[in-house]
This record gives sequence, structure tokens and C-alpha cells, in this order.
Amino acid sequence: MRPLTGLRVALIGFVAIFLASCGVNTIPTYEEQAKAAWSQVENQYQRRADLVPNLVETVKGFARQEKDVLTSVVEARSKATQTNLNVDPTDPEAMRRYQEAQGELGAALGRLLAITENYPDLKSNQNFLALQSQLEGTENRIAVARRDYIEAVRKYNTELKTFPGRLWAMTLYSGYEPMANFETAPENANAPQVDFGGSNAPGVNFNAPANETAPANENQPADQPATGTGN
Repeated sequence: MRPLTGLRVALIGFVAIFLASCGVNTIPTYEEQAKAAWSQVENQYQRRADLVPNLVETVKGFARQEKDVLTSVVEARSKATQTNLNVDPTDPEAMRRYQEAQGELGAALGRLLAITENYPDLKSNQNFLALQSQLEGTENRIAVARRDYIEAVRKYNTELKTFPGRLWAMTLYSGYEPMANFETAPENANAPQVDFGGSNAPGVNFNAPANETAPANENQPADQPATGTGN
């Protein structure tokens, strides 16, 4: 019996080494890497959304007449945070809606920053400068997170489609699905309510005194403000 037992141990060891060398663990490994990369994408987009309330409040203090632009930012932020809920990277349609909502928020923020060129006092305001720096750093982080996710998904999807990964996907990992990628280069959150009528409702009140601005660190992430390089 001892030689048989030794043979079995050797056979088990050989099978384990064979399976490992054939990449049997590659699919779940790549999947976890892609999921981790996706989490970073969501985190950075949420970081940007968290900057919006204070940014809108600060700009409002100097440019109350820019109601349309400010409102479009608030509405885009609301849509982006709602679309962020329960996004499944394996669902191409959900990913499309997510990208579209984030793109709309990015465009709205671009219009908001463009109008600030008309307000020298706003451009020199310390709260605004700090928020602008944080926003710039966040946009850089978003670009890096997207790049890392695109690469992680490429590796994962390629493994599912090529040998020997395709063999394992047909047998051991039949439930694994390709992940959707970005077509181009959060927690539940409610957008601030824009109040044009001067009520006491919380949110952005365009009838507030022009020199009242929100603290730059309100509702911000715990880390330090990002520099212009996004490092």
C-alpha cells in the first residue's frame, strides 16, 4: 500500500502542477483584477461628484446670474450618481448609461469652469482655487483609473476567448462573462437642490449674499487636496 500511496501523492502533485502551468487560475485572477480596477473607476468618479456641491456653491456666490449653467451641473451630478448605483461591468447597456451620465457631468463641469473666466474675483477666491485644483487632480485620477480598467478588461476578455482560457471557460468557469469596456477616450448620493426662490430649503440658494461661500473641505474626501498634476 505504501508504494500506491506514494504514487497517488505524486500523481496529485503532477496534476496540480499541470493545471497551474496551463493557466487554470488565470481567469479568476484576471477577473478579480478587472473588478478591482472597476472599483477604482467608480471611486474616482464619485470623488468628482463629491466636489460638485461646494464648487456650485462657491461659483454661485459670485455668479448668481449663471442659473442655467449651475442648474445643468446639479442635474448632471444627480443623474451621474443615480446611474452609478449597482453598475454591472458585464452588462454593456448599463455601462453605456454609466459612461453617458459621467460624460454629461464632465461636459457640464467644463461649461461651469468656462464661465468663471468672466469673474476675476471668483478666479482669485481661495475656496474656488482649492476646489479647481482638486477637480483637476480628480480628472487626472479618472483618466488613470479608466486606463487601468481598460487594460485589465482586455486581459480578462482575451483570456476567455483564447486557448487555454477558452477551454477552462467552457468547463470549470462556465459562469464567467466578458466585461464591457469604455467605448471612448458610489454610494447613494442626492444632488443639492437649487432654490431660485429664496426659501430656507437646504442646497444652493441663488438669493444668498454674494460673499457667502461654502468651506472648501465640506463633503470632501479625507485626503489632502490634489495638486494640478494629479499626483
